[in-house]
Amino acid sequence: RRAGRSFCVPFCGVMGSNASASQAMELEEVARMLSPCGFDVIIVCCSNQAAENYWQARLEQTVVQVTGTNAKVVAVHEDWNGGAGNGLGTLYAYQKARDKASRDGFDLDAKLSGGASVALFHTAGKGTRLAPLPGAENNNKPGVKLPSLLEVGGAAQPLTVLEAVMRQTSSYAPLRGGRISVFWGDQVFVPSAGIQPSTHPADILAALRPMPSKAEWEAGQLHQYGLIAVGTAGDATQLEKVDYDTAKAYLPPDVERVGTSLGSFSLSAALLAALMAEFAPELAAKCACLDSDPHFWMPLTLQKEDYLAVMGKKGTPAGEAAAHYARMAAFAAKFAPGGGGILGCVDVGAKALWWDYGRLELYQTNNLHAAEEGPSPHALRTFLKLQPQGAPESDASGRQQRNQLGAGLTVHPSAVVLNCRIGSGTIGAGCVLVNVTAPEVEVEAAILMSVTSAGPVRGKRGVLYNVVHEGSEPLSADAVRADVFQPGGKQIVVSSSIETDGGKAWKVTLPENAFSFEEVYKQNQKLDVSECQALGAAAHKRVAQALETLERLP
Repeated sequence: RRAGRSFCVPFCGVMGSNASASQAMELEEVARMLSPCGFDVIIVCCSNQAAENYWQARLEQTVVQVTGTNAKVVAVHEDWNGGAGNGLGTLYAYQKARDKASRDGFDLDAKLSGGASVALFHTAGKGTRLAPLPGAENNNKPGVKLPSLLEVGGAAQPLTVLEAVMRQTSSYAPLRGGRISVFWGDQVFVPSAGIQPSTHPADILAALRPMPSKAEWEAGQLHQYGLIAVGTAGDATQLEKVDYDTAKAYLPPDVERVGTSLGSFSLSAALLAALMAEFAPELAAKCACLDSDPHFWMPLTLQKEDYLAVMGKKGTPAGEAAAHYARMAAFAAKFAPGGGGILGCVDVGAKALWWDYGRLELYQTNNLHAAEEGPSPHALRTFLKLQPQGAPESDASGRQQRNQLGAGLTVHPSAVVLNCRIGSGTIGAGCVLVNVTAPEVEVEAAILMSVTSAGPVRGKRGVLYNVVHEGSEPLSADAVRADVFQPGGKQIVVSSSIETDGGKAWKVTLPENAFSFEEVYKQNQKLDVSECQALGAAAHKRVAQALETLERLP
């Protein structure tokens, strides 16, 4: 979990009784995401130079397919010892993007102040709870694949999680001219409150509800989440995890609504410039670590004594917290000498749909969700372009795309099968198969993402990811397997289970593996993700060509 960032409770489905009206609204919001309305400039902040190169090349090919807009793409990486935190990290990423864009004759400051919409996506993080999948992407966590196809380099390739987040958030662009919007790339949501405009110099996304009673607070377990509270004037207050009584003590008396924070925020061009000027010493020295919630929003919205109490619980010395509070108070007085709130909130609605891909069990759940029935799966399939816009839920025409399937293969109508070449067998109910090449499959409720097997694939409820199986013996799809390709002909098979929490087992070498998740991560750190991806693609191609030679494919 990233410091300073709060998470909403992920769920699928619609809360509320008027299901048909809710579904119509959901599909309307998805249609907005699929329309040509994306941001004018997209900045991606990566973990290293190799990842920067990968995403610059990838997104220049896919940005129009993903967002509907030919945005200026600027990928950068954070070369900051110890990490800048997502507050300073946002300012530093913008600074690097501005400098990189200027080398192409593109004046990012002028574009932003002139009304352009800019989005910045943070992609850092090990993805421990998604292990072993990020390892199979050579630590390129935002490159984890989903069941939807794009044209990349003349070939059909799966949509990545980052591209899915870009598609979803693009609907905010028309209302955010002259602002920079900051997002993280592991969950997709469909607002139930519509796309609301920004009304403050800074705003943060949250799922708001009326201010609850103490019983409702406890029943909703709101003490477990970072919260945003909004008063009658629309000014927002940022809160950490607190119980009801503490919240009432900290919050202004006019609070009308409160909700879980998504962490994603936006800044006006003027506020961005002011923050960059304020923290210019830190940006120049590449020192300090400041997060947006505890170091920007809380000192700007809490009373001093309340802020010191919160930071004290975080282990920050009182003198240090007091000095930072004074610094931000002086900053606010200079930026808004007439007073008024700096932070507002953009509500996504308490009935929003959530598809979270940040943990392995959620990756399985929300990918299998695309093969289920109901309003939420319908919206998800439409978003992933597995169902035509406006088509009834019963229309399954988009669930099979660009396949070469043998006459001896039976496919359940619920299954999602994309760009596969399979000879015979059965693809059972609830399966999701993307870029699979095999002579035979017998699978049920399984996810096969980029799998090439010389032998039959058999199993239930497993996840096979980037797997190349050269033997003629069956490949099991009963558990989790992800293959990692590295220079020197190295192919590491990493096995796991849906029940294994990669965060807890990060340093543990599971019995069936040669390395722990952490050891695979460390090996990948030194490598070029683009080179490793090419090696993996070559391995898939080699086995597929051997099957063709033996005439075992349709």
